[in-house]
Amino acid sequence: MMTDEVIRKRLLIDGDGAGDDRRINLLVKTFFKWCNSGSHEEGYSQYERMLGILAQCEFSMGKTLLVYDMNLREMENYEKIYKETESNIMAAHEKIAECKKQIQQAKRIRKNRQEYDALARVIQTHPDRHETLKQLEALGKELQHLSRIKESVEDKLELRRKQFHVLLSTIRELQQTLENDEKLLEADDVQETRMDTQ
Repeated sequence: MMTDEVIRKRLLIDGDGAGDDRRINLLVKTFFKWCNSGSHEEGYSQYERMLGILAQCEFSMGKTLLVYDMNLREMENYEKIYKETESNIMAAHEKIAECKKQIQQAKRIRKNRQEYDALARVIQTHPDRHETLKQLEALGKELQHLSRIKESVEDKLELRRKQFHVLLSTIRELQQTLENDEKLLEADDVQETRMDTQ
């Protein structure tokens, strides 16, 4: 449990765990050793060691700067990708809205076509205009012919009425004549019988 806490504290102090803190501590210890070195040879080895540690620190710092620059470029790249994605999403929304409009228009056109087809089927059940005009013309001619026949029949009927009237008048006259003749005959018979009786 203690080792976990120690490791956790070291990682928190050290940052990303590259050992920079340890290197700086080592550099300070080496600097003190160099300052306290008694011989020229030991001082030179401490000096060389300090230069190596400084090179390592500079290398680590350069690496960190490069990582920082890379992170900045990545952030810019991500920002650019984010803006492009936002733009693409907006364009997709606009395209979806346009497609919805086109779908509505296509539905309306389809509905109109279905209505037109239904009307066309109804219209096809009826004869075309040319045929209808021919039929009307034929019916007109037939109507004229029937009108002439009607007039002719009415004329004949009127003639027959007149003839029937004349016939009835003649019959009445004939009846009267016959009645008169009968009366005359009766009167003659009565007179003859009177004359015979006298």
